[in-house]
Amino acid sequence: MPNLNKVMLMGNLTRDPDLRRTPKGTAVTDIGLAVNRYFNQDDGQRREETTFVDVTLWGRVAEVVCDYCSKGRPLYVEGRLTLDSWEDKATGQQRTRLKVIGENIQLLGSRENGGGGGGSGGYQGGQSSAPQQPQAYQPPPQQSAPPQQPQSYQPPPQQAAPPQQPQPAPPQQQAPPQQSSPPPQNNPGPAPEEEEDDIPF
Repeated sequence: MPNLNKVMLMGNLTRDPDLRRTPKGTAVTDIGLAVNRYFNQDDGQRREETTFVDVTLWGRVAEVVCDYCSKGRPLYVEGRLTLDSWEDKATGQQRTRLKVIGENIQLLGSRENGGGGGGSGGYQGGQSSAPQQPQAYQPPPQQSAPPQQPQSYQPPPQQAAPPQQPQPAPPQQQAPPQQSSPPPQNNPGPAPEEEEDDIPF
């Protein structure tokens, strides 16, 4: 089951804060906050209603309030409700009351508004920063990209063909030696017929 215990108050201090210390040295203070409410009655008249709230602050938040605030100083408080109980010494009866445990505060107004510290600043429990003036958020300037120069088209460099090695000429074949023809032979012509010898055998 969800639970929520959140209080947001804005009002004026009803008294000067008084800083105390626990036996362990933790700072603590109790302040009164007057919160005004304005509304119109049935007859049309505007009426003001004031609610007094007790707030307990601890640690660095208590120290800041005691250092920079006084009676009448406007203050914004964020915290939670708690039930405080005690026994009445006069009657011996058990008494209870609701009060606020302040966790975060915001200083409002200036020194003239209540005689406290100047400026406005936020404080959270456990933080020790000094009050600072709230600054409006300013977005960082956007850096424009530098203009790009148009680039002319450049064809890729052509690679030179590797030098061709001279090829050796094929050896020339020598013609075979020509055989000398035999000397011409004289044709003596037909052999002369031998003359028949008239000598009878």
